[in-house]
Amino acid sequence: MAKNVFTYLNDMKNLLALFAICFILCSCSRTNLVYLTVNEPAPVSVPPNLKRVGIINRSLLSDENKIQNTIDDVLSAKSPELDKEGGKESIRGVKDALMQNNRFTDVQFLDTINIKSPLAGSFPTPLSWERIEKICQQNNVDVIFALELFNTESKISYSTTPTTIKNPFGVDIPAVMHHASMSTVVKTGWRIYDPRARTILDEYPITQSLTFNGSGINPIAAAAALMDRKEAVKQAGYKAGQTYANRILPFSIRVSREYYVRGSGNFEMAKRMARTGNWDGAAGLWKQETTNPKYKIQARADYNMAISSEINGDLEAAIGWAQKAYETAGRRMALFYLNVLKDRRYQNNRLKSQEGQ
Repeated sequence: MAKNVFTYLNDMKNLLALFAICFILCSCSRTNLVYLTVNEPAPVSVPPNLKRVGIINRSLLSDENKIQNTIDDVLSAKSPELDKEGGKESIRGVKDALMQNNRFTDVQFLDTINIKSPLAGSFPTPLSWERIEKICQQNNVDVIFALELFNTESKISYSTTPTTIKNPFGVDIPAVMHHASMSTVVKTGWRIYDPRARTILDEYPITQSLTFNGSGINPIAAAAALMDRKEAVKQAGYKAGQTYANRILPFSIRVSREYYVRGSGNFEMAKRMARTGNWDGAAGLWKQETTNPKYKIQARADYNMAISSEINGDLEAAIGWAQKAYETAGRRMALFYLNVLKDRRYQNNRLKSQEGQ
């Protein structure tokens, strides 16, 4: 018993020592973190002069490929209407998302355009620019969003396991439990055609996986859960459409930055100011240290001034301070941050061009 108590106390002593070491290391850290929200340009740039959108559906197989279409339906365990209904929902998802965006003045689904795909399950070759230009002229649109691919592929598995059920008299009798499972992969593919520049602005596939399971004491009950597959595929198509439309929208991300909190009394005081959100007050103290005769402290102050400038939205000033910090002391952290700021400047310029500024 005494030995167990001794072991317990010894373990507690080691644990407390570990906590103490962690506390000391954290309290002695030379840097703290600050989190910023950064605006990023859209993954796809659509020229600002393209204001009227036409959406076309090219995902259905052409009549010349009826045999291939039938084989595809059999091998992928789907009904003939499944891809058609899913494609409609994907188009509706794109249209709804684009109409909510003030970026465009008109968004219309060109349902009278009858262009079909020669292939099942893969991107067809792009449409000719002559055909794209004709569609735009006839429908008074500037840019074409084309659903080039909508395909579902499913695999069904079936198994049984022994079980027992109670008969009307409450007696357990042997039975067989039937299990049905279906995994469905939904593939969607879009292109954006710019007829004025004769450029395909984007070509992007989206793949989603759906799983359906059912069990019952007979095969019909087990397969009942698979009946919801059609609605699930339609929902997946709509979601894929909205996801694709968002590729032309800028977005925001959270990023972290390190700043120095040790080096002199001013750094200690500035740390407390920064923690309370008084970044201007902290910057005032850091600026005093930018002329410190010790290069190490001067470089840290220069670096922190870059952080302060980025927080205030002045990227050019931030780049200048980060460059000075690296040139003063040659720290890799400053060089890395300088490259981050230059990339932010590039992305900001892209963002402005997307907004037509």
